[in-house]
Amino acid sequence: MTQKIRNIGIVAHIDAGKTTVTERILFYSGKEHRMGEVHEGTAKMDYLEEEQQRGITIWSAATTLRWKKHTINLIDTPGHVDFTAEVERSLRVLDGAVVVFCGVAGVEAQSETVWRQADRYHVPRIAFINKLDRIGADYNKAVNSMRNRLRAKPLVLQMPMGQESGFKGLIDLVGMKSVTFDEKSLGQNYHRHDIPDEYLAEAMQAHEDLIDTLTAAVDTPEAERIMEAHLMGEEPLREDLVAAIRSATITRKLIPVLCGSALKYKGIQTLLDAVCDYLPAPPDIGEVVGHTPDGEKDIVRKLDADEPLAAFAFKTIFDVHGELSFLRIYSGRLKTGQSVLNPTKNKRERITRIFQMHANERKQVDEAIAGDIVAVVGLRQTNTGDTLCDQKSPIIFEKVSFAHPVISMSIEPRSNADKDKLVSALMRLKREEPSFEYYTDKETGQLIMSGMGELHLDILQKRIRGAFRVDAKLGRPRVAYRETISGTATVRGEFVKQTGGRGYYGVVELKLEPFHTEDATLVIVNETNPTQIPREFVGAVEEGIHSAAEGGVISGFPMIDVRVTITDGKFHAVDSNEIAFSGAATRAFKAAARKASPVMLEPIMRLIIQTPDEYLSNIIGDLNSRRVDIRSMDIEEGVRLVEAMAPLSEMFGYSTALRSMSQGRAVFSLEPARYMPVPANIRDKYVFD
Repeated sequence: MTQKIRNIGIVAHIDAGKTTVTERILFYSGKEHRMGEVHEGTAKMDYLEEEQQRGITIWSAATTLRWKKHTINLIDTPGHVDFTAEVERSLRVLDGAVVVFCGVAGVEAQSETVWRQADRYHVPRIAFINKLDRIGADYNKAVNSMRNRLRAKPLVLQMPMGQESGFKGLIDLVGMKSVTFDEKSLGQNYHRHDIPDEYLAEAMQAHEDLIDTLTAAVDTPEAERIMEAHLMGEEPLREDLVAAIRSATITRKLIPVLCGSALKYKGIQTLLDAVCDYLPAPPDIGEVVGHTPDGEKDIVRKLDADEPLAAFAFKTIFDVHGELSFLRIYSGRLKTGQSVLNPTKNKRERITRIFQMHANERKQVDEAIAGDIVAVVGLRQTNTGDTLCDQKSPIIFEKVSFAHPVISMSIEPRSNADKDKLVSALMRLKREEPSFEYYTDKETGQLIMSGMGELHLDILQKRIRGAFRVDAKLGRPRVAYRETISGTATVRGEFVKQTGGRGYYGVVELKLEPFHTEDATLVIVNETNPTQIPREFVGAVEEGIHSAAEGGVISGFPMIDVRVTITDGKFHAVDSNEIAFSGAATRAFKAAARKASPVMLEPIMRLIIQTPDEYLSNIIGDLNSRRVDIRSMDIEEGVRLVEAMAPLSEMFGYSTALRSMSQGRAVFSLEPARYMPVPANIRDKYVFD
């Protein structure tokens, strides 16, 4: 029954305790009989050797569990910004999310990133304030940081009984009961009691605030009954409160806030109850919208098992058993042995086997239905972002947009015998990792791999060595510069060779203009009609444009933030072909880009530093020497929060420098922000003679 399905993700800033929360969920739901610990390297969801050694989540891992007659498909996502693509593609297919915040730090840099990602995909979410047993924990401060830094509207459903070493349980403000957890049973046994007198007045006020916030946000029959009961001095029915909170959550008007300490076994069962009570089931999402393969019409699909099949491939991995593709089933049914259509590539695929995943373990099933998240074997043509559907009812869902790589390194096999194996490994990684790219440097012949950061590339190198068994070494980091234009130009390009017999004839006119996009890309608009450029050659024109843009015009780096309008063209009934139109488009693009004042760009990172006050002056002095633009310096509880914009080229090795300046007490995070023109001294190193 799809109403009892919850598709959720656990997302957070690194070190907020996200994987510990997930491990406790597995234990209390009966999915695991032994409680995994991150600090011991025994976390079930961090099953890769690198994850266990580093104590961080690198790849998102999926599992399915049961809680109070509900089926929960759960994805544990990474917290490190280098692996933000894993969060992006997970949120694309999830119906809800649990966002974990540290009770000491509150909202942190990566918290803001995952919050924006969830906003982008309209994902309802619950907040869990974790680590309330830690020194410096402050529940109210953490909730306020949600208001101030995320512009969120929190709905506080629980309050802690004590904090730091005195944290002994929580108060349920919906049912107005205290909840305590038995540490001897590792939190498996928990008890509800009347609220202790010392917390009663505060709890009563918090209950009133909950009702006021809730009734102001939602306009439902349940909210009306809650208001009527409240005005008459009566206690609203729990069922009405739950229904109204659920409505406010699903419509993203409010964010329910819960609390606990996963490490100390407190608050996880009540979090699971909240997931079932407040986060949406697939039918609550209602419908999904795709389009016809030609892109001309929208198609609406109900999230129903009786509708034609429509599924979205959001992840591909290679392991010892072969290639595994993760699918979210949006409508219809998927069965073992079934033939399906990949309309993105207009190819048919056959589903060999279907699995329910539990981290790296598999349970084979015969069928999956709308609302399920499963993994399948047998797909040969399908990549991340492709749609699979019923052959008689084709539909294509919008792909996931990923950030462009910002750092590159050369990679070389230790022996020439491994060169082909290395290329094969890189090809597979490209299918696995949407934020990873590789290419061969035309000047040096070196293989270059590009990713989201030094850690990202280091992990990928170790995966090449371990999973693909290719001994390879990395070179020095390189910045992934880009080019754009600052002016507008229109140029006609020709590719004409008519020397008797079948020749080549293609004429294309292009207009180039600056056009900033959120994902820093190239936008192509076709304004021609078939009398100028026949439809069968438009694809070749676009291919020529992309090919030209990939090599830039002043430094060899790809061009971004350009709008290309195909304004005119000519063809010949006999001599025109795809090669001619692709060549004409390439020539037109290159010439127009040179006329449109090309500019070289560098990636600018959003830098967040948290440091004790006594180290601030040294840190600021160092930042000034790195061309960093400091935007703000706030102080919270004696800790300085520095926000700045930093050129990536100046930040290599910064973790070592910051540790040295702060005796290891300062921490920082970097995430891609935008591209900006490079200074002349850097530009001169790369610009063609």
